[in-house]
Amino acid sequence: MQRGSDRLSVHRDDEMKHELQGLLRSGHPTRSEEWHDPEPTADDDPEIAGGPVAPGGSRASLEVVRTELARHLNRSAFPASARHLAGALRHAYAPDTLVDAVERLPHKEQYTTVQELAQALTRPGA
Repeated sequence: MQRGSDRLSVHRDDEMKHELQGLLRSGHPTRSEEWHDPEPTADDDPEIAGGPVAPGGSRASLEVVRTELARHLNRSAFPASARHLAGALRHAYAPDTLVDAVERLPHKEQYTTVQELAQALTRPGA
């Protein structure tokens, strides 16, 4: 079969697909090639765009908190209690302000999505 203007052969296409298969299926870094992984921010990095997200603060909207949570939690972490989610955030190297806010939530309550968790964090009095 003629492949037209493709620069790569069928064999190279299959080889590249095999190399990326783990990354594409998992949806998160596979740790097989660390140079692909984004480097986390350091503690002494300057605060960007207003600083870290602090749920319950006046700056933290529902969308901002939800985005920050989604950066560090995947769907397999849910459903879970606040204690389990705080551990998952700590394991994912989330900012301490975010982990502390999740730890302050009621431990008996179960959260099934990032949206529910973000709503609990941004509700007045949380």
